[in-house]
Amino acid sequence: MKNVVKRVLFVFLLGAGVFYMLQGKVGTQEVISNVESLMSQKEIVNDAKVSPVYIASKTTTHNGVFSWIGETTDALREEKGEPIRKDLSPYGYTWWVYQNGDDQYIQFGVKEKRIVTLYATGVESNFDPIKIGTSYQVLAEEYQFEDQISFSTYTFKLTEEDKKMRPLKQINENLFIQFYFDSYNEVLSSFRLMTEEVLLMQQPYEISFRGKLPESPFVSEEDWQSIASGEEQQIFAITNVIRNRFDRDQLVWNQSVQEVAYNHSKDMEKNNYFSHYSQSGASLKERLEVNDEIYKLAGENIAAQYVDAPAAVEGWLNSDGHREALLKKEYTDLGVGVYRDYYTQNFLGK
Repeated sequence: MKNVVKRVLFVFLLGAGVFYMLQGKVGTQEVISNVESLMSQKEIVNDAKVSPVYIASKTTTHNGVFSWIGETTDALREEKGEPIRKDLSPYGYTWWVYQNGDDQYIQFGVKEKRIVTLYATGVESNFDPIKIGTSYQVLAEEYQFEDQISFSTYTFKLTEEDKKMRPLKQINENLFIQFYFDSYNEVLSSFRLMTEEVLLMQQPYEISFRGKLPESPFVSEEDWQSIASGEEQQIFAITNVIRNRFDRDQLVWNQSVQEVAYNHSKDMEKNNYFSHYSQSGASLKERLEVNDEIYKLAGENIAAQYVDAPAAVEGWLNSDGHREALLKKEYTDLGVGVYRDYYTQNFLGK
């Protein structure tokens, strides 16, 4: 019997940071950096032979933050209270969002009253046994980061860049942890816990498998709008958490700028392009002029094809131009626009 091989091209796009040094809106000159596209190929091979073996980390006990996976919403309410928001996701679970100022931020993914994933970040926050700010070297020694993770009939293959910025480790048969590192400082920025099903739906790395992958749920147009609204707020909150980590002032949500960012994300997705310039040639400056924005300087980050909003922010943190925008002291306002898996941040300095 011949094996059937399917190859799917996965494009991973990250817009380069673009900065506009503007004095008002008349007689100005834009200073624009080159737009970069980072692309990687995800190859899906069906009927491949995979060894159902995993090597656990030294910390194999299911305790601390690990114990939340599989826990009930009743236990979550008892421990954490009611979330500040409940955000839909395109993966069949709903994010319960909790935030303690700008020092600690955590999202619990809930499906059928059970926690199936979580994302956590903060300022040296301790999510026992994981602490934000821990060095890469310490965690690499503890968890023995590998080139590939094999389980059941699936294998995820990690590139050197994956191992450096977002390595994956299997904790037990149905629990995985994905670390997000600030590769500039080589410390942990955030992490994600998830079940096998969630990991297989997201497919954040090159994968080979035998059999079938879990199908993503149907998402209505109304639900997509709700997902986008939640992800915009997630990006805004996580951006401010990161700025707080670097002693930057907090950004203020700007609804008018959000509309500009959203329209650009939607335009890119609908017309299948990826650029800081609209297909008409309009730049950020010209898009902002439509809404009569007054500012001293502005900048834009764009991204596409990330699994969700937290992943997009961590990607920006590890790219020169985007990182500069995230941490720029002069910025005061932020508007975030999400459409499907296209993400736009528009920053203003007033």
